[in-house]
Amino acid sequence: MSKISKAAKAVKKLDTNNLIRAIVRSGQAAPGPPLGPILGQKGIPIGQFCKDFNERTKELKEGIPLPIRITVKPDRTYDLKIGQPTVSYFLKQAAGIEKGAAKTGHEVAGKVSVRAVYEIAKVKAQDECFKMQDASLEFVVKSIVGSARSLGIQVVNELQAEEYGEFLRRREERLKEEAAAAAAAALALGKKK
Repeated sequence: MSKISKAAKAVKKLDTNNLIRAIVRSGQAAPGPPLGPILGQKGIPIGQFCKDFNERTKELKEGIPLPIRITVKPDRTYDLKIGQPTVSYFLKQAAGIEKGAAKTGHEVAGKVSVRAVYEIAKVKAQDECFKMQDASLEFVVKSIVGSARSLGIQVVNELQAEEYGEFLRRREERLKEEAAAAAAAALALGKKK
């Protein structure tokens, strides 16, 4: 057997099943799906984990999505690492919206200023994934701008509060009209059957 195939077998034997990655909302860890079954399969006491997670996130506003990494040890204990809130959460908060655009590239769900993107980048630059890459702040900003585009959030140089408030009000009206039209179409389609 060659050295390369021996090395390939050794790599295949590495157990990566002891790492669980998930996004859990702060203060809302519950033993039910989707987290409960995953932890149960690994033999982690679900109630203890939920209590531990909720205790560690009690200072945060409830409901913030947090990426977590759980390293399961052979004796069924675990190490829990809680990361910074997700970029999409920060962007939606900065834009003042609950959801991104339904049709990315065709509609604008919200707007954020370059200053807000820079502030988010300073926080996210502390994340483990960016630190491991030794990423510059410019790289982090570009990554956040890409995330904003995928959410339908427009990055602008300056953002006037009154103008943006009017934009959000018009968008809310348009979304209500579209929802009413979709409901009417569904009702009409239901009557034809």
